[in-house]
Amino acid sequence: MTIFKAKVDEEYLTLAETKAVLEDLEVERAADEDREMRYELKRAIEHVNRFALLDPEESREFVSQLRELEKVDEPTAYKIANLRPLDRDELRAVFAQERYTLSGDELDEILDVVRQYA
Repeated sequence: MTIFKAKVDEEYLTLAETKAVLEDLEVERAADEDREMRYELKRAIEHVNRFALLDPEESREFVSQLRELEKVDEPTAYKIANLRPLDRDELRAVFAQERYTLSGDELDEILDVVRQYA
């Protein structure tokens, strides 16, 4: 007998959106004194508290502006929004696994959007 796991749904989130979800979960867990937070959950909360600089609405707007650009698909837009690369080399690392390379003008166009939210 083989047990398979099926992916039911997939949704991309920015760090700011993740922070909002984890804050709700943290409040829920704090209300129940008998329920302890697992190590992984504590670390995830620490991570989003440190790196989520925008609020969820701003981060969604950031992703939508990135999606308007020709070479930026949904997963890449969320990756850029979460990492906020500051120069061409950091941005090239985001596109390293793609089958195409971006020109300097395309990179600069993406970096201009990133600078608006940095």
